Amino acid sequence: MVLRQGDDVLARLETLMVDEDIPSAMLSGFGFAGQITFGFFDFEAREYMPKSYENVEVTNLTGSLAWKDGKPLPHLHATAGNASFEAVGGHLLALEVGRGSMELYVTILPNRLERATDASIGANVLQLGPAV
Repeated sequence: MVLRQGDDVLARLETLMVDEDIPSAMLSGFGFAGQITFGFFDFEAREYMPKSYENVEVTNLTGSLAWKDGKPLPHLHATAGNASFEAVGGHLLALEVGRGSMELYVTILPNRLERATDASIGANVLQLGPAV
């Protein structure tokens, strides 16, 4: 996929999963972010501590596309750098494409993967069968 300025990356991936009936996938990418929000999971509070940045270059975007409760649930992490060559990163909470573009490479997997909330930590965890 090639996304352009103003595109909401997570929303576009969710739409792709539904429209193309993607059972699961691995994802990688890079490009320019007008706005990006990372989260660091606080296990005590059981929530993400968010921090947003503007006009950065996403140097690496990686993750998986799975489902939870019948809805698509991308799980992505990223690293982004600014004009001073300082990098930040973490769990991706939001990403809007900035000037230029965002290139995403989606590798579709044959089996449907599901996520479920692990009650002991309060976070969504990928569920794999017993043989995996």
